[in-house]
Amino acid sequence: MTTSVPNITLNNGVEIPQLGFGVFQIPPEETKAATLTALEIGYRHIDTAEMYGNEEGVGQAVRESGIDRSEIFVTSKLNNGFHEPEAALAAFDTTLKTLDIDYVDLFLVHWPLPGVLDYVETWKAMEKMYEGGKVRAIGVSNFQQHHLNRLFAETTVRPAVNQIEVHPYLTQDPLRAFDAEHQIATEAWSPIAQGKVLDDAVIERIARRTERTPAQVVLRWHIQRNDIVFPKSVTRERVQANFELFDFELSDADMSDISALNRDERTGPDPDQFNYIPS
Repeated sequence: MTTSVPNITLNNGVEIPQLGFGVFQIPPEETKAATLTALEIGYRHIDTAEMYGNEEGVGQAVRESGIDRSEIFVTSKLNNGFHEPEAALAAFDTTLKTLDIDYVDLFLVHWPLPGVLDYVETWKAMEKMYEGGKVRAIGVSNFQQHHLNRLFAETTVRPAVNQIEVHPYLTQDPLRAFDAEHQIATEAWSPIAQGKVLDDAVIERIARRTERTPAQVVLRWHIQRNDIVFPKSVTRERVQANFELFDFELSDADMSDISALNRDERTGPDPDQFNYIPS
């Protein structure tokens, strides 16, 4: 069985594994064990965030895994309460300290917060982090096309990644195409729509024919669309199954049938209206 995960080359030459392990909603006390399980299975890309409250467990797992640090790609994200430039720089230092690793591979602005603060000034702080050499690539999360156009016009470093909600009920084809046109890699969060797509008759039919689970079918759809995905589970069997995406392919008809399920349905907030700041 082929389980080699392909890399995607970002616009600054840094390589990121296309399949990763996400730790969103994993309790802090369970994160180290879950991350170690993923690393044992073969994952080499871990996606966390300051907002998740579990960076410490990720860092512990990376350090204790016995795997060379250079072989593990670690992503974290700037929390919404730290968009002011000096606060952003301090928050990045806190992330490094909490993870207790020498550098982060990718650091993202978690949300644009258009009604709260100026995300362009936040991005300029991100550029300073990048210049400082403790982060190998910087990017954004939940940015729409108009947010990105402002960054292009007013800042210097183009985001390497845009992490957005993508799944068969929200295919995001226009934004993904815009990202690709501007050499920005698209990462898909909520790749199975919090499980909502797994009972879809189209997904179930393809799963039966390919003798795969519905989750594997949907994740493979992402892979073939060149999305970067990082499914989350704390069940070893599912973590293992989510890794087994590279020994089968979906047909063009399968891909089209799944994409046709789009109904622009979000499981998470609308980035143009979401302005939540943790208290």
